[in-house]
Amino acid sequence: MAGASVSTSSTTEVADHKLPRKEVAPRPGQTELRVGRLTKAHGLKGAIKLELYTDEPEKRFVPGAVFTLQVPTASKWHGKTLELRELRWYNGHPVGFFAGVDDRTEAETLIKAILWVSQDATQLPDEEDAWYDHQLVGLSALRDGRPVGTVARVDHLPAQDLLAIKTDDGEVLVPFVKAIVPEVDLAAGTVILTPPAGLFEELPEDEPEDVPASGEEPSAEEPPAEEAPAEDSSAAA
Repeated sequence: MAGASVSTSSTTEVADHKLPRKEVAPRPGQTELRVGRLTKAHGLKGAIKLELYTDEPEKRFVPGAVFTLQVPTASKWHGKTLELRELRWYNGHPVGFFAGVDDRTEAETLIKAILWVSQDATQLPDEEDAWYDHQLVGLSALRDGRPVGTVARVDHLPAQDLLAIKTDDGEVLVPFVKAIVPEVDLAAGTVILTPPAGLFEELPEDEPEDVPASGEEPSAEEPPAEEAPAEDSSAAA
């Protein structure tokens, strides 16, 4: 999910390790959202710390929730699903307890697994001015009413989200904030951009001022010549 001030990644890109993309195609009318990653075994009873890719953990991580796993093909979990028993928070960090994962050894076989859920492709997030990534990808980017490119993907950074706009000249990363992306129209298939100068084009360089050669003194302007006083035409001859 993405918006001017929210970020929940549904992209298939993996930042720090390579995993095969999911092989199961979504059902008609459905899309797949990446909602979390298992990062580290916690304790001795099979608990696993999570990195969340969703702004709605209370909706996605409820007891009984079932996740499709993205893991290496050699993993014992390849092609399987994982059911959540409980999500707890320890010192501000989410920790999951999953069915069939009862000890630390088993938990360590799931480290770095990506968690996916099915989502109605037409459903919008509950939050205002927020969209899932798949709803933004492919939209035409308009600037001053003219198309400048297409949304290729959404990058989620700690500070803000970025729209990657594919243009004829390459890729431009646009901060996904109201001041620069004031409007998203899913029905029209467009996003409106009001980028600052220089974001989509190179600004001309300022011409350097003429600098006198070394050792030369700048010439001072000569004062205007003084005018001689006019003769008095009324003087006696």
